[in-house]
Amino acid sequence: MESNLLHESIDRILVSETHLQETVFRLAEQINRDYGNEPILLAIILKGSLVFASDLMRHLTMPVTLDFMQVSSYGTGTASSGFINIKKDLSVDIEGMNVLIIEDIIDSGNTLNKLKKLLQERNPKSVRICTILDKPERRVTDVEVEYSGICIPDEFVVGYGLDYQELFRNLPYIGVLKRSVYEGE
Repeated sequence: MESNLLHESIDRILVSETHLQETVFRLAEQINRDYGNEPILLAIILKGSLVFASDLMRHLTMPVTLDFMQVSSYGTGTASSGFINIKKDLSVDIEGMNVLIIEDIIDSGNTLNKLKKLLQERNPKSVRICTILDKPERRVTDVEVEYSGICIPDEFVVGYGLDYQELFRNLPYIGVLKRSVYEGE
């Protein structure tokens, strides 16, 4: 799909590139204040969080290490299944570490609630969650999100790492995907 076709598939821009960068900076300031000089491990949830994590870590002032997890609750659809599938686990032992889960979007809360509990069982010093997007009206499971970027309405969004069938991740903004793209015309 060519770039102009990507943009043509967007109904409207929900969060501009500028607003995203301002939010990343605000979240980084909060994280820097809370952790001070304590080292943290960024547990980056692939693939959608990669862009956000890359921007965020450049504003963090404490010692930072990275690891990746690939966790899915969507499959190929547009609604969370409520089932967590760990496709790639962390490669380091997190016992005694400060772990900051970096997520692109939280809607139902099911995946992050289960993931946070799983990581807490590994005896880290702390486990916190940081997300760039939050859909609180879709929440069905209580999950504490210590660092929440932008609350958005219940729309199907793509861009800034978020995809639909692996496309649209490279858009520099968060856009609402046209229904015709995912419902068929």
